[in-house]
Amino acid sequence: MGPVRSELMWQAVADAVTMAGGSSLLDVLDLGGGTGGDAVRLAQSGHRVTVVDPSPDALASLHRRGVEAGLAVPVTGVQGDASDLPAHVAPASFDLVMCHGVLEHVDDPGEALDTVATVLRPGGHVSVMVAGRNAAVAARALAGDFVTAQTLLGRTAADWDLRAMGPRRFVVAEVEELLVERGFQPVESSGVRVFADLVPSAIVDTEPGAREELFALERILRTSSDFTGFSAGLHTIARLDLNSAPSDPGGNSATL
Repeated sequence: MGPVRSELMWQAVADAVTMAGGSSLLDVLDLGGGTGGDAVRLAQSGHRVTVVDPSPDALASLHRRGVEAGLAVPVTGVQGDASDLPAHVAPASFDLVMCHGVLEHVDDPGEALDTVATVLRPGGHVSVMVAGRNAAVAARALAGDFVTAQTLLGRTAADWDLRAMGPRRFVVAEVEELLVERGFQPVESSGVRVFADLVPSAIVDTEPGAREELFALERILRTSSDFTGFSAGLHTIARLDLNSAPSDPGGNSATL
């Protein structure tokens, strides 16, 4: 097992794939997928994967990673982001969209999810991973920064100031509301890294079996309502309503 944090993040991807298709091979879009750590692992399992990311350097690393992995079918890399997604991929062309670490940074999370809906097939799934606000409040309080903790506690995702406060933080209800308003039905919400970011690495790395035991504990607690809200990461898998007809907000689209 690799670092617990990385394995927990990968397990969230694996959970989304299982929810979206069971054992079927899927067309997957990894929005903001960067250097393709998740994308290449998915491609190694036979899924057809496209990464859309604004960084040309990240896409170059993605290509190298794919070559080193010896992929039979390479991951497709496209330079872009949520705002111009319809210009790069065809509508209703994916079974699953991975939207991990994206909504924290965009100007309007709702608009980003609207765009995601256009590229999903009806009945397709989106996997949303965001940073948890309660965990950020706790982290600042434990660091003795009580003023910032109060500031974070008093904000919502809707009135967040990205420039003044950095990446947006969410609670579970805000993510689910955003999804429902855009024709998605949340299927599962869970916490990722309830304790993994808090346990000293010296314990995890040196105590025999500690890494595996922490991973097992995290998997037990991830769907506990008593703990999910305090997780560093909030993971929601949602299905696009079968009656939702994708539209093209940009007025045109391009097929990869």
